[in-house]
Amino acid sequence: MDEKSIKLTSIYNTLNTHYGDLGWWPAKTPYEVIVGAVLTQNTAWANVQKAIANLGGNIIPRFVSNTGISELAELIRPAGFFNQKATYLKAVTVWYSQYNYDVETVKRQPLEKLRKELLATKGVGYETADSILLYAFGFTTFVVDAYTLRLCARYPINAGKGYTAAKSHFEDNLPQNASIYNNFHALIVENGKDHCRKKPKCGNCPLEEQCEKLP
Repeated sequence: MDEKSIKLTSIYNTLNTHYGDLGWWPAKTPYEVIVGAVLTQNTAWANVQKAIANLGGNIIPRFVSNTGISELAELIRPAGFFNQKATYLKAVTVWYSQYNYDVETVKRQPLEKLRKELLATKGVGYETADSILLYAFGFTTFVVDAYTLRLCARYPINAGKGYTAAKSHFEDNLPQNASIYNNFHALIVENGKDHCRKKPKCGNCPLEEQCEKLP
């Protein structure tokens, strides 16, 4: 195991000891993960939960497909940018429809093919695509977000600049294991909310003794 792998493994173990397995993504079905991944763009998870509550038992592909844009937008209003997100939800549902809304059919496809398709879908960027692939379908693709990039800058983890470089760094230096990717990303987010904020709260952070606390 080289130095980069040792560093990432140490971070993972420290956070996992502190927080435990966080059981991400909180959803009843893979399609609910897809919906959540779209709704959580540029908003807090608490707002997503309100939008999901508004949808009630209708978090199914055919409901989103058959519901008018205005009605759908009103239901997801708490998540913000609701008109755009209604359009995005319909677009990603169309993508899912080509696999007959069947999880196992999706899982049989090559990861890179699916990722390319999702990134070509309106409203789906890198983070949303990787969240869908990892959390809804269990593919080994690491999710990078603002918390991940902040950790890389402050710790520091020399992962290069930007989403793609950070993603490659984590994937190249961790076991190819969806469960590890899942929990590691969740742990980074949890610690980011508790401690590694824009204005850091370093006291009692599980990584405090190892982190260089760069801006």
